[in-house]
Amino acid sequence: MADETTLAAEPTIVETPMDLETDAGKRERDETESPEHEPKKAKLDDEKSVEEERLEAKSGPVDVGFKKFETSVQMFDYFFKFLHFWPPNLNVNKYEHAMLLDLLKKGHLEAEKKIGTGIEAFQVRYHPQWKSRCFFLVREDKSADDFSFRKCVDHILPLPENMVVKSDVNKALGGGGRGGGRGGGRGNWRGRGRGGKRN
Repeated sequence: MADETTLAAEPTIVETPMDLETDAGKRERDETESPEHEPKKAKLDDEKSVEEERLEAKSGPVDVGFKKFETSVQMFDYFFKFLHFWPPNLNVNKYEHAMLLDLLKKGHLEAEKKIGTGIEAFQVRYHPQWKSRCFFLVREDKSADDFSFRKCVDHILPLPENMVVKSDVNKALGGGGRGGGRGGGRGNWRGRGRGGKRN
């Protein structure tokens, strides 16, 4: 009786000729893909590999100034918060000066040209053209110049695609993108309201 119980517990697999034909048919279809789908798949793999190569080209912890950043997003967040919390037109302290100087040296494509005669101070100012906060360096000869911390970070550790500066978009839109759209900007702030003048 014990032998009968053991035999009943073991499953038996019986393959029918129909099952074998179906499996063989599937294998044939998997192996012979249509050539229409191969270029699309290859194209997606190429695009993905370019983005992966860009992100993997430079990775890992990077020292900038006194800090070690694991990712480009972490480095971006540090300088973004600093840019938006530091009071405008005020020289940064020695610690932040060293951080910005190292960022500029390691990340700017033309660092020597930007530094020029030497940097006396860094400041956060409102950019005269774009009307947004920007890092400025003040040289020893009292000349000032702006620089993009985002481009510097991206050069040190590549930023994700959605955070990269797209200068072509600004040019295509005809400048800084200020004004326009619905709402009319700052001028007509009251709107029509009830019973107002209608032209």
